[in-house]
Amino acid sequence: MEMEERKKRVLEAIILDYIATAEPVGSRTISKKYDLGVSAATVRNEMADLEDMGLIEQPHTSAGRVPSQIGYRYYVDFLMSRQSVTRDARNHIRSALANQIQATETLVQGAVRLLSQMTNYTAMLMAPSYSQNVLTHIQILPLAENKLVLILVLDNGHVEHRVLEMPAALDRRQLEEVSGMLSKALCGLTVEQWRKSTLQSIRSAWDSQVTLLKDILDSVEEALTVEYEHKMYLSGALNIMNQPEFRSIDKVRDVLALLEEHQIMQELMLSSIKDQNQGITIKIGTENPHKGLSACSMVTATYQMNGKVIGTVGVLGPTRMDYSRTAGLLEYLAKTLSEGLGH
Repeated sequence: MEMEERKKRVLEAIILDYIATAEPVGSRTISKKYDLGVSAATVRNEMADLEDMGLIEQPHTSAGRVPSQIGYRYYVDFLMSRQSVTRDARNHIRSALANQIQATETLVQGAVRLLSQMTNYTAMLMAPSYSQNVLTHIQILPLAENKLVLILVLDNGHVEHRVLEMPAALDRRQLEEVSGMLSKALCGLTVEQWRKSTLQSIRSAWDSQVTLLKDILDSVEEALTVEYEHKMYLSGALNIMNQPEFRSIDKVRDVLALLEEHQIMQELMLSSIKDQNQGITIKIGTENPHKGLSACSMVTATYQMNGKVIGTVGVLGPTRMDYSRTAGLLEYLAKTLSEGLGH
């Protein structure tokens, strides 16, 4: 859609003002607050043209206008410059996640919680699936009295650590023996393969030592089951109710119900990977496939491990979203996640 430069500036001013205030925007407000170099009458004429083009609309009989879904899309595609993440915000993200990088589960939980806090929107994260990855290395090492560290390595380079507390101390010879038995039974199998039959076989074979080895086997299962299939994490589901557009319980009910449907949300997140192998994806209003999200926008970013896209992180908020800041934060958080998972 070709548009004169002045109309672009008026549209951008309307959108930025509406994002900030959630109030319909009038020509007088635009001419006073934004340095467009034209009179309120000229702004009014430009707003009339923008309304005819379907880029803004009049919600009621007041003089104010609000952006339409088409207007938001034009802004995102042609006018928006992604807001740089401030040094303070970068430091906050890195320090908040620094102590969690050692384990995937805590890292992704921390990331989604942090994102909801920093945006005040609902944050979502789809964790990676490692069902087809092969277990290449298992080792158990003494950490302290009655404490062990279990190390699991997959063929994509992913490493899981688990600290185990044992009811009795195991000497180094016993630990080497257990590590060898686990390696022989599990290494070379995909996560999916060992989950189907191997773990039960190990439990049966080691039945006489089950008291001693139960905690170790449980920890192996827990560590790998976390990543067996794509897992959805949500944080700040009720943040949507803080937005003026969703103060009506009837309006917010559909959104909250949809957030409870993890399978649907997982499909939405997976579609982001299909739509765009890496980077930011923005879906506005009815561009989202589910009717319950027609008043919402969803911004997602993919994250990687060793150069391969493995998951998606995103936010759900009103169409009156601060797209520039949100896209910048998501891009930086996805980069931090990728670095942490490849650590």
